[in-house]
Amino acid sequence: MNKLGILLQIPAETADGGQGWETQLMMFGAIFLVFYFFMIRPQMKKQKEAKKFKESLINGTKVVTIGGIHGKIMEVKDDAVIIEVEGGNRLKLDKAAIAKEFALEEMSKK
Repeated sequence: MNKLGILLQIPAETADGGQGWETQLMMFGAIFLVFYFFMIRPQMKKQKEAKKFKESLINGTKVVTIGGIHGKIMEVKDDAVIIEVEGGNRLKLDKAAIAKEFALEEMSKK
């Protein structure tokens, strides 16, 4: 057995003279499927939901930004929103800065 085979933990030649590449290919395929169903697919679903939420923002919605600022949406533009915070101050933010709707958070605490 050569040193490269030991380092890569490749099985010794099988009885029929092959290297067992079919089983290795199946293992790589199984690993890919596990990664897809447990990592890639849920992340894609989460991104779709976030995009849908940001597209559905309307005036009057209470939101929390990724920086923790609580406010009420006063105006929605193509890629930005204007929110009103405590004291009547208004902030212009990118839609990507909106993390979640505040009303959903309050209901989960009850």
